[in-house]
Amino acid sequence: MPFISQTQRQSDYNLIPASCPIVIDNGASYFRIGWAGESEPRIIFRNIVQRPRHKITGETVTIVGDHDPALLKYFDCTRSGPRSAFDNDVVFQFEIMEYILDFAFDRLGADESPINHPILITECACNPVQSRSKMAELLFETYGVPSIAFGVDAAFSYKYNQKLGICDRDGLAICSGFSTSHVIPFINGEPVYEACCRTNVGGYHVTDYLKQLLSLKYPHHMARLTWEKVEDLKMEHCYITLDYASEVRLFQKGGKEAEEKTRCWQLPWTPTPVEEPPSEEEIARKAALREKHGQRLREMAEAKRSSKINELENELKGLEFLIQQLRHVNGNDIPSFLAETGYISKQEIESAIVKVTQSLRKAKGEQDEIEEKQDPSATEKYTLIDIPDNMLTPEQIKEKKRQLFLKTTSEGRQRAKQKRFEEELEREKRNKEDEQRRLENPELYMEKLRIKYNDLSEKVEQRKRQKTNGNNHGNENNNVSGGVGRGERLNAAQKERMRLLTTAAFDRGKGEDTFGIKDEDWQLYKKMSKDNDDEDEGPNEDEAELTRVASRLREIDPTFFPKSEASSSGSEPPRFRPLTQEDFQILIGVERFRCPEILFHPNLIGIEQAGLDEMAGVSMQRLKSRAQRLDLEEEVIGITNSVLITGGSCLYPGMSERLEAGIRMMRPCGTPIRILKASDAVLDTWRGAASFASTMHFSRQVFNKMDYYEKGEDWLRQYQLKYTF
Repeated sequence: MPFISQTQRQSDYNLIPASCPIVIDNGASYFRIGWAGESEPRIIFRNIVQRPRHKITGETVTIVGDHDPALLKYFDCTRSGPRSAFDNDVVFQFEIMEYILDFAFDRLGADESPINHPILITECACNPVQSRSKMAELLFETYGVPSIAFGVDAAFSYKYNQKLGICDRDGLAICSGFSTSHVIPFINGEPVYEACCRTNVGGYHVTDYLKQLLSLKYPHHMARLTWEKVEDLKMEHCYITLDYASEVRLFQKGGKEAEEKTRCWQLPWTPTPVEEPPSEEEIARKAALREKHGQRLREMAEAKRSSKINELENELKGLEFLIQQLRHVNGNDIPSFLAETGYISKQEIESAIVKVTQSLRKAKGEQDEIEEKQDPSATEKYTLIDIPDNMLTPEQIKEKKRQLFLKTTSEGRQRAKQKRFEEELEREKRNKEDEQRRLENPELYMEKLRIKYNDLSEKVEQRKRQKTNGNNHGNENNNVSGGVGRGERLNAAQKERMRLLTTAAFDRGKGEDTFGIKDEDWQLYKKMSKDNDDEDEGPNEDEAELTRVASRLREIDPTFFPKSEASSSGSEPPRFRPLTQEDFQILIGVERFRCPEILFHPNLIGIEQAGLDEMAGVSMQRLKSRAQRLDLEEEVIGITNSVLITGGSCLYPGMSERLEAGIRMMRPCGTPIRILKASDAVLDTWRGAASFASTMHFSRQVFNKMDYYEKGEDWLRQYQLKYTF
């Protein structure tokens, strides 16, 4: 619709005479307003209201109709959803209705002065008198209109198509709108509302059902499935099948015909860039660059190592020279001599020499001797160890035990340190040999490594199964016989722990307490610990080797996946693949006819009401009982010869054939049935109302404010427009 300035709209409004009525088609989906006698409405917009807040100031604004996408930059339209004044095609939110009428009259050109034109407004069939009364009150009190007339939307559409020669004076009007569907019979050109039928199913329910099905089918594309887009998909791809059950079976079987009826909606998709494999020249260049960087790092490390060795050698020479000088110093002058060097005693200098020597040997990569030098100060530290207890006082015996504990602990730390150093050297040596074998034949090396990994995995799993089966066997025996003792259910480690606890408790208090003299005594605590209950007598070397082999396979084979991680997940490891064009496609197959089917079977969405074809049968049955009283049986017999379908939800392909088949099953054999389509199922209501408002009969059927307040709501209940064109 072209843009018209407010000044131009007001100028056009002032040119219209006051006797010209304003025609309003107040539909639940769209609001249409224009002047009587014209062929097209002036203003069309969605019959909704939104109240978003400004993102910075927090100010609330009112937006009628579809919001402008440009407003999303300044207003937060996500927190305020669209609100409608309708509930099942009946106006009940008159505050929202006032916003919509304000917007409509402003766009029509009316200023703040009262609306001095008569108004013809449409409503649904069997509209409650309370809604009609509130609407009249709103138009009279708020806008000051001189007179009002109400008319049924489906009746205006039928009379307009009758005027065009499409349908006859006697017939049925089947109107399926946004939220409701109606069937109204016509006899001698006038609607018979006593025989009309209504169900609360319309285009809104079809769109909502399609949105639900697609959201469940494609949950990762829910952001794309907006209400507006789903409505476009509905109007573009949905159809009504003649036989719903056979169409469902067709899609269940699949095949070429089902594929041809399936529609594809391609979402925006950018293909993942394919990385081309590097050329041999590029590989050689990168290898040379890596070798150059590696050589540079090795040179830096060697220079740093040489510098550290020089520093340690100089420090060692200084300490040795200090020891030589200390030998020529008298005993009384030693404290004053050491005060200048920063050391306290000769033992501290000797200890520093030992530490520097060890650091120097480690920097040179030499292996320390297994039998380390005895600390010269050890004899002085542990003077009471070799003296018998009968020659010591009680205080000296306590000191002897303390020295014995300190000596044992110190020697244990030294042995552990030496063992760790030897293990590290052995590990480095083994890694160098593995790397050398890998470089000689990478494929053979990886194959052997995988075979070794599988063998170790099988051994570890078998060992675990034996443990589990053994424990389960003990438990089963306990459950079956009921006479198995706890000792028979314990494994070897648990039995040994129980024996040690019993022995330690029995030997306590007997003879001299010599616990701790031997190194083996301190291993008793480890053996008695509960942490070793699940261990066997010896260390589990297979698990350690399995961990090492798995770590090595991870380094050289990116496709390797450990069995333990795969078994913990309970299934094969997920293989992630790049997204393709098919991942961004939404296929609409069975949904094309399943969603519009609710117009004929509302129970598919939980609404226990009649469908369109059944509504036509109910309406004709009501009309038949009324015609018997008024002697109109001949008109009722030929009513199916002019069945007009109108409304936005009657635009699906296959609607006429499905209605004809449904009505034919309810009528006697040979009854003429003719399904007619409205010239414009969406705009015929407004055009019919505009055509009726331009006739002289309209002015005699309106009521003003005085009539409304004098006659009251009871008069509005009986008010009925005579559709005479």
